[in-house]
Amino acid sequence: MFQKILIANRGEIALRVLRACKELGIQTVVVHSTADSDAMHVRLADESVCIGPPPSRESYLNIHQIVAACEITGADAVHPGYGFLSENAKFADILAAHNITFIGPSGDHIRVMGDKIEAKRTAKRLGIPVVPGSDGAISEEKEAKRVAAEIGYPVIIKASAGGGGRGMKVAHTEADLEIALQTAKSEAGAAFGDDAVYIEKYLQKPRHIEVQVFGDGAGRGVHFGERDCSLQRRHQKVWEEANSPALNAEERSRIGGICARAIADLGYSGAGTIEFLYENGEFYFIEMNTRLQVEHPVTEAITGIDLVHEQIRVASGGGLSVKQEDIKFNGHAIECRINAEDPRTFTPSPGTITHFHTPGGLGIRVDSGVYSGYKIPPYYDSLIGKLIVHGRNRVECMMRLRRALDEFVVDGIKTTLPLFRDLVGNPDIANGDYDIHWLEKYLAKGE
Repeated sequence: MFQKILIANRGEIALRVLRACKELGIQTVVVHSTADSDAMHVRLADESVCIGPPPSRESYLNIHQIVAACEITGADAVHPGYGFLSENAKFADILAAHNITFIGPSGDHIRVMGDKIEAKRTAKRLGIPVVPGSDGAISEEKEAKRVAAEIGYPVIIKASAGGGGRGMKVAHTEADLEIALQTAKSEAGAAFGDDAVYIEKYLQKPRHIEVQVFGDGAGRGVHFGERDCSLQRRHQKVWEEANSPALNAEERSRIGGICARAIADLGYSGAGTIEFLYENGEFYFIEMNTRLQVEHPVTEAITGIDLVHEQIRVASGGGLSVKQEDIKFNGHAIECRINAEDPRTFTPSPGTITHFHTPGGLGIRVDSGVYSGYKIPPYYDSLIGKLIVHGRNRVECMMRLRRALDEFVVDGIKTTLPLFRDLVGNPDIANGDYDIHWLEKYLAKGE
């Protein structure tokens, strides 16, 4: 087991990893920018190192400074959390060259899955169902029209090097295709420095289903069930739940088994999430995230397994602590991402939190690094906390969620809490009857 882990992140995920390390008796080092000197994870860590000014590129994305912090403190491993350098193959390679363990997959696996075109090819080779589309990048309009005619309109054009909705355009007819292709390539080049795009069939009313997987790097793989992340705004997840209200036990077992076998065949090490669009009983691979997900707590709630403990164990060479038959699913869990944003316009709302009170009671968990008097900086992601609720079934879970949202108090800034209070009372949400377009249509009605 590791002696000392450096946590290369901030906010709630840094605190989440820190807690896991403390439970395992591992010393912790956190890095922070000058804007985060009073953050909770900095206060609670065994050691802290300031690595630069507020801009991420000068601090949390500064590989040289993070490696130097490892060497100064004697950290023998780095946990990257999510975001920042968590899917940076170069970072993983540099740490390996300095004999520091990256708590995640190899740089090669990060590279393969970070390129959307190569990831799709790899998924297909591993037996994972994929969305019909181009075999590689599309550069010319003539080629785009040929592919679109083969798979049928509407089609979606996506950036090969990125995600989050950037470099992504839908064409409903051939007349739309030229401008969609040009716009997608332009956005992709500006956002990712790579204008390569590819084409896929655009599904009309899909759900977003993702499968949590783990590999030991030596040919073993397991899955921890699926999460439904269909409630999204601008391709950003807002509400996640496990298990999905849309799947039955047979579908759950089928897609989980496919993913676990693929991870084993790939020789993958650590945590990963294989993401799908799901429509009319069929799954279509869209990407794989080679890191811990923001929404991992809902999986922990229904399995009772600490996924960060598992990451650390695998990275230290201890292998997986469970076999597939050991993983049982208990009840239902929902996570709401509480952001420092206006609940109607979604404009960021940095500032000082004057009062902060979290809900409690059976089945309630809040992952947050903020406190009363804490100042939300304007430089980073607007996520300030996650409310995770667990119940014996979805009905009980929704009841607890409604009560927990009423108890949650964040004063001094605007947050998205009012949005979730509206959603929890909506009949479609109560019935689990929604797709990836539902939330944006709902929000448009309120404007």
